[in-house]
Amino acid sequence: MRIHLTSVFVDDQDKALRFYTDVLGFVKKHDVPMGAEDRWLTVVSPESPEGVELLLEPDKHRAVKPYTTALVEDGIPATSFAVDDVRAEYDRLRGLGVRFTQEPLTMGPVTTAVLDDTCGNLIQIVHSG
Repeated sequence: MRIHLTSVFVDDQDKALRFYTDVLGFVKKHDVPMGAEDRWLTVVSPESPEGVELLLEPDKHRAVKPYTTALVEDGIPATSFAVDDVRAEYDRLRGLGVRFTQEPLTMGPVTTAVLDDTCGNLIQIVHSG
């Protein structure tokens, strides 16, 4: 068994696609209309185009806003992405105007930082070693 798909709820799929591709560097994999407004919209790592897909899922279900709002208010990331060097990625993303809620922090063998994805989520970046 392996993970095939995971998702983050987003308040605007077009804005999310721009952020996740143009800023974070993911690549669009699927963009399929699902009704009048929404799409099945996924991105993947360019390093693993056949790997795990991230669904940029519309946040329209009534349970989503209270859930995501509570996570952000408590500083809890919706998901975590692995990077080779958190400090280098932090510097690169800050240079692109990304807002971080947690600067790089080393905790034993891992270093993390947390960013705002502009679409309603906090995202953790992490590396170990």
